[in-house]
Amino acid sequence: MRRIRTFEERVGELFVRGQSAGSMLHLSIGEESAAAGVCANLRDGDSFTTHHRGHGIFLARGADPARMMAEIGGKEAGYCHGKGGSMHIADMGLGHLGANAIVGGGIPAVVGAGLSARHHKTGAVSVAFFGDGATGQGILYESMNMAALWHLPCVFVCINNQYGMGTNIAQATANPNLHERAAAFGLAAETVDGLDVEAVAEAAERLVEGARAGKPAFLAVSCYRFYGHARKDKSPYRDPVEEEAGRRQDPVAFARAALIDRGLESESELDRLDTEIGAEMDATIDFTVAQTEPPLASMFRDVYAPEEPEPEPVRARIDRVLARD
Repeated sequence: MRRIRTFEERVGELFVRGQSAGSMLHLSIGEESAAAGVCANLRDGDSFTTHHRGHGIFLARGADPARMMAEIGGKEAGYCHGKGGSMHIADMGLGHLGANAIVGGGIPAVVGAGLSARHHKTGAVSVAFFGDGATGQGILYESMNMAALWHLPCVFVCINNQYGMGTNIAQATANPNLHERAAAFGLAAETVDGLDVEAVAEAAERLVEGARAGKPAFLAVSCYRFYGHARKDKSPYRDPVEEEAGRRQDPVAFARAALIDRGLESESELDRLDTEIGAEMDATIDFTVAQTEPPLASMFRDVYAPEEPEPEPVRARIDRVLARD
């Protein structure tokens, strides 16, 4: 969780410096327990999808932070050679089927992955991570219904940070018990407090193992989004008193205090760890800044099949037509 928190802080710095690709950036600060707790129960061969706020999930799954930062910076050394940016990172090697900027857009992919795992008897599960805003999308319910009907090894993880962009969940749904919707489709369904990463991990263990046995599941992790929807959003729709109270529900600080209180780690040891992580994440920015952008010639690479001719640029087509005339 500390690595995720520090990485996200450095991503924000890269954005403010104008060295990230694109004009949007969405941070998951305050949501670290969902990523760490769920991903702790995944193993080699499992797959997952994320929403646009998915840096922490990918990092918890074992991603290289330097390659992640390079991707966010639009550099050739990134996971998608700088062409995916913050919201479209993917890596089949780690089972990352793709992040998606469309609300709920990545959810149905896990149904296909789950169907494949069941057919090939691999024992793998596929996990869809999404925000509470996606619970207003019909594709979630179609996907849960199909997963339940076909007994697929799928887990639907809703990171309920209380806001879909600028709309509080209380203004968007009459029943805030989101897991009850999943239970109606026959899924094993729970809600857990994201303040406690151990509670998240324990709930995820039950549901992930059940999914491997053919009982798809839904887990809602309740947390608080520390900052606005995107880096430029100052969240004027939230009361400062609410924000202050929400930020006190800090899963990283809670875990640190728990480790010290139970005598599992000393304060000095955790300080040392924080310093090491800070240096590691500082290095990701230095690495990113030093990398080159993808060459223009690679624009259509990975978009069309290798044997297909690349589209002719508009200027080249115009020049060819004019020269012929």
